Amino acid sequence: MELSRHIAADPREPELDNVLVETPLPEGRGWRTWPRRLLAWLWRLLPWHRWTWKQRIVRTFAGVLALFVLTVGYLAVTAPLSKSLQPIAPPEITLLAADGTPIARNGAVTDDPVKVKDLPPHVVQAFLAIEDRRFYSHWGIDPRGIARAALSNVTGGNTQGGSTITQQLAKFTFLSSERSLTRKAREMLIAFWLEAWLTKDEILERYLSNAYFGDNTYGIRAASLHYFHRQPEKLTEGQAALLAGLMKAPSRLAPTNNFAASEKRMRVVLQAMADAGYMTPQHAKAVSTPRLDVRNRAELPTGTYFADWALPQARQLEAAGHAESYRTTLDSRLQAAAHRATRQVPAGTQVALVAMRRNGEVVAMVGGRDYSQSPFNRVTQARRQPGSTFKLFVYLAAIKSGMSPEDTIPNTPIDTGSYRPQNAGGAYSPTITLEDAFARSSNVAAVRLFNRVGDESVIDMARRLGVSSPLPMGDPSLALGTATMTLLELTSAYAGVAANSFPVEPRAFPVPEAGWFDWLLDGKRSLSKHDHEAIEGMLRATVNRGTGRAAMLQAPNFGKTGTSQENRDALFVGYSGDLVVGVWVGKDDNSPLNGVSGGTVPARIWRDFMREALGEKAAPPPRKAADPDGPVQPLDVPDLGDIPVGDDNHIRIENGQAVLSTRVEGVPLDVTLEGQGLRIEPSGSASPAPRSSVAPSPSATP
Repeated sequence: MELSRHIAADPREPELDNVLVETPLPEGRGWRTWPRRLLAWLWRLLPWHRWTWKQRIVRTFAGVLALFVLTVGYLAVTAPLSKSLQPIAPPEITLLAADGTPIARNGAVTDDPVKVKDLPPHVVQAFLAIEDRRFYSHWGIDPRGIARAALSNVTGGNTQGGSTITQQLAKFTFLSSERSLTRKAREMLIAFWLEAWLTKDEILERYLSNAYFGDNTYGIRAASLHYFHRQPEKLTEGQAALLAGLMKAPSRLAPTNNFAASEKRMRVVLQAMADAGYMTPQHAKAVSTPRLDVRNRAELPTGTYFADWALPQARQLEAAGHAESYRTTLDSRLQAAAHRATRQVPAGTQVALVAMRRNGEVVAMVGGRDYSQSPFNRVTQARRQPGSTFKLFVYLAAIKSGMSPEDTIPNTPIDTGSYRPQNAGGAYSPTITLEDAFARSSNVAAVRLFNRVGDESVIDMARRLGVSSPLPMGDPSLALGTATMTLLELTSAYAGVAANSFPVEPRAFPVPEAGWFDWLLDGKRSLSKHDHEAIEGMLRATVNRGTGRAAMLQAPNFGKTGTSQENRDALFVGYSGDLVVGVWVGKDDNSPLNGVSGGTVPARIWRDFMREALGEKAAPPPRKAADPDGPVQPLDVPDLGDIPVGDDNHIRIENGQAVLSTRVEGVPLDVTLEGQGLRIEPSGSASPAPRSSVAPSPSATP
């Protein structure tokens, strides 16, 4: 029982005036009557009782009209009619190499929309019979269909859905697949919206042109061509019934995966057509099961390291709603060279290589040892320490401040302060020139130079060259590359130095040729001739007489080695000709590398790739196919890649012979065992060196 609190006044006892008295409420006036109270409150709030009947009618109509306008506005924003014409899945895109060779295909298979008037009657009838028999008589919602489905589901019959074709179009075009009353209410509202603005044929056309038919195929035209190699305007009764049957569960019933189930469902559709009066039962039974005619196109991978990176850019370029092909900047010859060069990484390590033109067009990309084993792209996704390759920005800042490569800086150990880096191998000297410090990668000199020019100048130089990764202020270890970034980001910065025009944006598609007006407004910066020559001299000295000697080419080349703390990352980034190439070697678990630094494996990978890319070394001839009828020859040995044999030694199969790659006093050599003895030549040389006829004996040393 509830109590009512009110003020009571007793006329017989004035002193009891305004006494608060609680009395029981009559039955039915508790919290359960709040809807009636709310309506009463609204009635008292609005002056309904003072309005005439004419005013009430007019203002009620105005309120309904305002609600209608708000609903139409909501639907126009959340469910634009134009969206029902667009593919519900990203359409298929084929990526081509620069020479037109297909390299990857990704996205849904779609095709042109259909017109109901052009389809045979039995095609439309098959979908109406099994999906929505009263399609042409209801207003988007079919109460009888909903009631029938509910009764079947409650009584334990076959689970049925009560959605009309209009509701299905609303669901897969505008809504998610969640199951909730809110989503169902929105579906019905959008169905009414579609019925109000589109004709029945237009709704059916958009439904047939966008529905999913399994096998990554959307729309009846794409499905007809995929399963029967036939246009939908020429489908037979059996083919139409089979396609209509897929609507219940496209993936499970796809005839390429479960032909028996799809045939059984086709018979259900034919019986439904007979029940709807579209054909006689005898005719339905006489319809033969259609034969599939699936003509597989040339198999292409759905993804590669390069394709995964290029696909989002291709989507931005896409203008039409159908499958398109886009020519990328990838060079098939250079991509093959990159794969060959990266095979020499030691077992248990990962490798990444990216090559681009000076304008940022990426021509080769290797994001790991094996995409099928690990699609994680170590060029574009891995954020690792660049090590001493970051010193480029430190020395550029110093040059810009007025220092020259001939200026000297102390090269003694740092014994004050909280950060005390050391030089590799304990190599110190009283002083050292900036050029020698850069070439030999002196850590103490780089930190002193960083402190002299200031972290703001160094960070500003990195930003100008396109580095966008976080760079901490007030941290002297930044001079040695402790801030992480991607290999693509770092290589692009070196491309800016190579072109003397920065920042350089890496691209997967050709850069449009800029006019003179674009050149004025592109926002590019450049170094002065003096500063550019100074930094290039330092990069050249690194290869000629510094830590990058293993990367030396016949042509002039420029680069910098980098090794992060505890040898967790090893890099070489440099350029020659029109190519700028970055190489990274490391482990995914960030554990140290044994005996690998930027001047060893990464520099040799860079050199081997560049020699082939620049024509200093011919590409290997195609392997001969094995003869199954004859004896196994050395050329039939599969491509094993490099087999590690101890630190910094590898064996590979080349031209049917085993080749040992090793180093003697820092000089890389290839040792080949032949019938006449050992052939010794510089590793990766373009032409054989003079032979050394050494008899194979235990005491022989190369």
